[in-house]
Amino acid sequence: MKKLQITYIFLLVIHGFCYAQKNPHWVDNRNTIVHLFEWKWNDIADECERFLQYRGYAGVQISPPTENIIVPNRPWWERYQPISYKLITRSGNENEFLRMTRRCNTVGVRIYSDIVFNHMSRPPQTETAIGTGGSTADPANKEFPEVPYSASDFHLTCEVNNYMDANNVRNCELHHLKDLDQGISYVQQKIVNLLNHLIYLGVAGFRVDAAKHMWPSDMQTILSRLKNLNTDFDEAISKYEYNDLGAVTDFKHSAEIGRLFRGLDKLTFLKSWGTEWGFLPSDDALVFIDNHDNQRGHGAGGSNVLTFKTPKQYKMATAFMLAHPFGITRIMSSFGFEETDQGPPQDEQENILSPIINPDGTCGNGWICEHRWRQIYNMIGFKNVVQGTKLNYWWSDGDQQIAFCRGRKGFVAFTNSGDFFQLSQTCLPQGIYCDVISGDLSDDKKYCTGKTVHVASDGFGIIEIGSTEEDGVLAIHEHSKIQSLDTVQLIVYLITKIILVFCSLMFK
Repeated sequence: MKKLQITYIFLLVIHGFCYAQKNPHWVDNRNTIVHLFEWKWNDIADECERFLQYRGYAGVQISPPTENIIVPNRPWWERYQPISYKLITRSGNENEFLRMTRRCNTVGVRIYSDIVFNHMSRPPQTETAIGTGGSTADPANKEFPEVPYSASDFHLTCEVNNYMDANNVRNCELHHLKDLDQGISYVQQKIVNLLNHLIYLGVAGFRVDAAKHMWPSDMQTILSRLKNLNTDFDEAISKYEYNDLGAVTDFKHSAEIGRLFRGLDKLTFLKSWGTEWGFLPSDDALVFIDNHDNQRGHGAGGSNVLTFKTPKQYKMATAFMLAHPFGITRIMSSFGFEETDQGPPQDEQENILSPIINPDGTCGNGWICEHRWRQIYNMIGFKNVVQGTKLNYWWSDGDQQIAFCRGRKGFVAFTNSGDFFQLSQTCLPQGIYCDVISGDLSDDKKYCTGKTVHVASDGFGIIEIGSTEEDGVLAIHEHSKIQSLDTVQLIVYLITKIILVFCSLMFK
């Protein structure tokens, strides 16, 4: 079975409907979400406390928490086939869910729940449909007694086969998933009760699965009835129909950024990155490099989509996304897979395995954990530092090398072809800065484990990125400044700058 090829809406709910649902309720100037795909609730709570809070992540998108049908071989997409609205899955039960939201909220990391209410499960391959909490159902006859739903709560049986027909897309079944009729008041109330219960349990918002398969007016009716946050802790369906309800996941961003950093077009074209590329307005667009669907070849982007399997280009694209002021950013955190349906790492009893944290901070036990890659988590810090600044001092070689500042707080440079060796305006005060891509600044800010950049009083610095280096990007910001300025290092820098300027004049 192929996973749904659909567009999603990411709803952020806080204090009423109107425009408040676009407020993510982030704390401490954090502004990026990580999708801990298929993680268990206890493991997410641990990760909030031991890592995410210290690296500046604003929130976590979690997998659907409602009871799902058990599918043989346990593919990842079984989580998107609800059988009831009980909160029990392979990620944990309701008590564990509540402990997770409390622990994460305590350290300033919000929880955003992936949620499915467009449909219920399809008929199973086995005789009986059994859920992760022991519930049974008869999907073929649209009977889900644990909700309860019966046949009268669903649209008539028909197949989604014409994306130029809104009625077909919104009133028919996608891959035989039983399509709920959200226009029925009883169905609306069941969904509202579920969402409000999750808000009571501490979630800060929702990523609504299959949003384009529901009527916007029905969505608005449901979402307008949600409670305030718990203070205790190119088809007939257009993405523009939903952006009044919240931020919409913009798959076009993923496809285009992948195409560019794969070298299929020039990086210099990124100068106009944003709405000129056909994206939603920045405040409405939830942007990403890949997500759990298109990293497996489903949805928009096709072979252009970058994933952890192409690490150098993936890290470059992620760095650009986090350095650029456009959009609301989300990081994917994956598990390894060899075929498209493969589920998360599991033991012989089909229990999800916990990630192992290696001595270098990366993950093991089958988990990729891109959010723990130094090049990515340090760019989360970069984005937090430069928040509120504009892009300025854009530079390009006219081809595959670019650089730009973010106000007077940060600077990045990229090369997708050849060595980058350039005297560049960094927009930063004089000093020695740690390149947060190649290394880390020590806790006492006395030394850098990677490359350094010497910035003169005029803001210029020599930027060097070798074409054979692990990463094709360099990034510095005001908080990566090394406190002690070594006189010898500064003299070496000044001599190098004079030589570089002399050579550039000689060979003009």
